Amino acid sequence: MASIRRTLSPMYHDRSHENGGSHKGFTIGGSSSKHNSSQFLSYLTKLLGVTSDPKSSRRGPWRRPFYQFLVFFLLGFVLGLTPFGKMEDVNGSDRFSFEIKQPYVEERLDNNKKREEVAVDAVSFVAETENGKEEVNFVPKKLIIVVTPTYNRAMQAYYLNRIAQTLRLVESPVLWIVVEGNVASFETSEILRKTGVMYRHLVCKRNMTSIKDRGVHQRNTALEHIELHKLDGIVYFADDDNIYSLELFQSLRQISRFGTWPVAMLAPSKNKAILEGPVCNGSQVIGWHTNEKSKRLRRFHVDMSGFAFNSTILWDPKRWRRPFSHPTRQLDTVKEGFQETSFIEQVVADESEMEGVPPACSRILNWHLHLDALDVPYPQGWAIQKNLQALITMK
Repeated sequence: MASIRRTLSPMYHDRSHENGGSHKGFTIGGSSSKHNSSQFLSYLTKLLGVTSDPKSSRRGPWRRPFYQFLVFFLLGFVLGLTPFGKMEDVNGSDRFSFEIKQPYVEERLDNNKKREEVAVDAVSFVAETENGKEEVNFVPKKLIIVVTPTYNRAMQAYYLNRIAQTLRLVESPVLWIVVEGNVASFETSEILRKTGVMYRHLVCKRNMTSIKDRGVHQRNTALEHIELHKLDGIVYFADDDNIYSLELFQSLRQISRFGTWPVAMLAPSKNKAILEGPVCNGSQVIGWHTNEKSKRLRRFHVDMSGFAFNSTILWDPKRWRRPFSHPTRQLDTVKEGFQETSFIEQVVADESEMEGVPPACSRILNWHLHLDALDVPYPQGWAIQKNLQALITMK
């Protein structure tokens, strides 16, 4: 069977097109476009690590995931920097509206202005009941700052545990500042850790040569600590060898500036009791109880454990219009028994600035008993290692 093969006429190769190019030129242009697209695809496959060469895939198996991660990372980074502005729902409701707002910029205060310290005296709440809304006033309780100077002796553990048991029953907040001389002993630290009372254990670094001045310097160390940290509360000097009632600490929060009350104590001869403190008409101090002739020259007849005062007197004197510019401290230059009155004279001017606690000063709230055993050493660690043999054996 004969086959017929038709060939292109040579006239078509020389025919020109309307755009001025020949058929051969059009063919070359098409091959150029395909060449460019093939170059882009080959570049993209190389970028992503896709290759048909098995040798190259064996040489770099890590390239493909690395370049994929790089491309998607750059894409996510660019999309993350794109500001989308404000988006709202189609219905125009505010429930599903999202808006990018500038962060709140607090107004800067002028350099010449200082922020005033604001003390919160009370907080009011509104409670909804069946009868309507009722306003409830919440008054925060004052902090009671108990200052106790102590030193290592035979009865120290008994004294500290006794006062700690009383402080545990007082409603918080209560801060117990215990001050030792020269160094903080291990025995005192162990006692304080087991009391369950919030405390601060301080050390008086001053060299104390006289026993009389020991308590003065230890109390001044506590006063410096209160002034430095601006503790706001009622300061009370509670020696560890005194006996305190729970009612006393509950009454301290009623003091506004300076409160005082009578204290019962044993005379040095131990044969009679002495009452020392204010005579009150209601809460007004009108006189003093005193039985010792040697102390009648004092301005205020008060025991060290018979008064308390507001701590802001130490670090905010302008609030109370105090005329003294020097810090309020106890003096070691006065005679024994005059430390109380010399300190009180720095706090108040006269009896008109005092408050009787409790009203009429008709109750004894604490007792000062001189029952300490002098010159008796205490066992180290409060553990007895010697003289444990039985004196009387059981038959």
